[in-house]
Amino acid sequence: MREQDVALELLAAALMYQHGVAGTSIEEVQAAATVSASQIYYYFGDKDGLVRAVIDYQCENVLGVQKPLLANLDSIEALEAWRDVIVSIHRDGRNQQGCPMGSLTSELARSTPETRADLLAGFTRWEQALRDGLRAMRDRGELPTRVDPERFALALLAAVQGGLVLTQARRDTVALEASLDTVIDCLRGHTD
Repeated sequence: MREQDVALELLAAALMYQHGVAGTSIEEVQAAATVSASQIYYYFGDKDGLVRAVIDYQCENVLGVQKPLLANLDSIEALEAWRDVIVSIHRDGRNQQGCPMGSLTSELARSTPETRADLLAGFTRWEQALRDGLRAMRDRGELPTRVDPERFALALLAAVQGGLVLTQARRDTVALEASLDTVIDCLRGHTD
C-alpha cells in the first residue's frame, strides 16, 4: 500500500470515528486530505471501498495496541494486565466513542455482506487471540479441562464490547471493569 492511500485511510478512519460513516462523505475526506476526488476513487473505488479500508485500518489499530498482551495471554495475571490496558484506554472519557470496531459494527450491521464479513473477521481475530491464551492455560493445567476456551473467549470479547457501550453512556469505566472482572473472576474460580 502506498503512503498516500494509508494517509487517506487514517484520515477517513478518524473522520468516521468522530462523525460516523453516514456522517462522513467522500467530499469531506477529500477536503480534509486536500486531495482530488479522483485520488480517493483511484485508491478505494467508491465509498464502500473506503469504508472497507477503514474497517481494516481500525481492526489493525485496535488489535495492534493489544498485540503484545494478546501474544502472551496465558495466565490469569496476563488476563488482568490485558484488562488493565483496555480499561486505561477508556478511562476518564479519553475515548468516548468506544471501541472503533464496535462503533463501526453498530452503524454498519445492516450494510453489505462484505462489510459485515470484514467486521466479523476483525472480531474473529480478537476472539482467536483470547481463545489461544485460554487454551494455553488449559493445556498447561492452569485451567481444568472442563473450561471451554471458546465460550470464555467469546465472553471476554462480549464483556469488552458491552462494557464499552455502557462506558459511552455512563462516561466512566465502571461497567467495563465489572464485566471483565466478572469473567476473569469466573476463570480464576476454576484455578482453585
